[in-house]
This record gives sequence, C-alpha cells and structure tokens, in this order.
Amino acid sequence: MEWWIWPIALFAITFLMGIVAVLAGVGGGVLFVPIVSAFFPFHLDFVRAAGLMIALTSALSAAPTLLANGLASLRLALPLALVGSVTSVVGALVGLALPTDVVQIALGLIILAIALLMWRAGRADHPAVARPDALGAALGMHGIYHDPALGREVRWQVHRTPAALFVFALIGLLAGMFGLGAGWANVPALNLLMGAPLKLAVGTSGFVLSVVDTSAAWVYLNRGAMLPMIVVPSLIGVILGAKIGARLLPITPTHVVKKIVLSVLVLAGGRALLKGFGI
Repeated sequence: MEWWIWPIALFAITFLMGIVAVLAGVGGGVLFVPIVSAFFPFHLDFVRAAGLMIALTSALSAAPTLLANGLASLRLALPLALVGSVTSVVGALVGLALPTDVVQIALGLIILAIALLMWRAGRADHPAVARPDALGAALGMHGIYHDPALGREVRWQVHRTPAALFVFALIGLLAGMFGLGAGWANVPALNLLMGAPLKLAVGTSGFVLSVVDTSAAWVYLNRGAMLPMIVVPSLIGVILGAKIGARLLPITPTHVVKKIVLSVLVLAGGRALLKGFGI
C-alpha cells in the first residue's frame, strides 16, 4: 500500500475513537494503543509513544478549566502524580528494553484486564469517609468544591492514602510501559479506594494523567520513538472526534456505549495476544 494511506486511515480511526472515548468516559490512549498496535503495521514503540501524547493532550486541554472550577485538587493530585511519574519513567525504560512480542502479549493481557475492570467497576458519587488517615491529613488532602448540580458546597476528605500511593505507583508503571495513559485506573482509585467524590476524582485524574504521561513521554522522545506521521493525524483525529462526542453525549445511552467499548477492548486485547504469539 502507498505510505499516505496509513495516516489517512489513522485519522479516520482516531476520529471515531475520540467520539467513543468521550461518550464512554475513558481516555483515548486506552483505546488507541491496543487497536492501532493490533491492526496497523506500526512498530509497538511508536504506537505507545503516540498513545501517551494523545492522553497527555486531552488531559492538558481540560486541566485549566477543571482547576479553575475547583473540580481538580492540586493537594490531592501532586503526591499521587509524583509517585506515578517516577514509576512511569521506570515503566517506559522497561517497556523499551523488553522484546516486542513480550510487550505485545503483556499488552493483550492488560487490555483484557481493563475490560474486566470496566465491566465490574462501580462508582459512588459521594463516598462516605468518616475520618481521614494520618498521612492524608498531613498532606492536606481535603477541601471544598461547588457542585452546580446539587447547588451547594461539597466538603471532601480522603482515606487509605498509603495504599493509594502504592496503587498509583503501579498505575504509573503500566502507563509508561504500555503508553495507555492512566485515566481508566485513576478514577476508580481516587473514588472507590480513597473516597474522593466522583466529580473531583474525574477532574483530578486528568491532572495526575498530565504529570505522569509527560514523564514517560520524555523517555520515548529521547529514544526517537515519536513519529510525526503517527502522532499528528492521531491527535487531530482524536481532538475533532472528541468535539463531536461532547455534542452527542447528552442524547446517547451510556449502556450502549459501554458495550461497544468493552467489545472493542476484548477484540483488540485478543488480537494483541495473537500478534504477540505470532498468530
């Protein structure tokens, strides 16, 4: 095939990805890496680097607004992002050092695990946190934000901070190793593990994601894994698709989109496994 066909196909696929990602409430990276690595003839290192850039761009575009509205907390995000950014660099170095087929098999297993997590994960709008733990209180992980839907101020605090730091270290390792971003895991960790309100968890997740992915992206950039032919059409496609997805969000049934995303992840995860085994 002519070389210019692949960027056009990549733009079309990522445009659809951007729509689905907004409707399903997941980051573009978690869809981009398994699908493109499984069905496009690009080396996995280039795909993982582009996946980090996609997740990073979407997070950075939303972070200023979320911080201004109080729906993202610097006090909550910075300790978690610091731990995740260190381990994401380690993950990127490990991922680039391992043989491609090993990483491909591991990617397939991780994607299938993410699909299972998304299928079974619950969400709590305002989890009850009776008392903050000592570390969370020392780090000032508490505050107040205004919820327009409720029409009142919401006071929040968190618990299980030591366990959360360990979890975010693992999330950063996986984000750097596979270029998946981390939004798929950040929100459940903040909401279900630490007890942060759901809206605050979603907003803070984007800020954590921007710090973690920046650290890992530098490793791929230094190794020459940023290929403009992949990154540029992918970013344009995801950004334009996300704008369409935002308009479709109010009228699209959530359960239908969730089934589509789970089906795509299972298909892409299975394809990644087969590709890793040389089938």
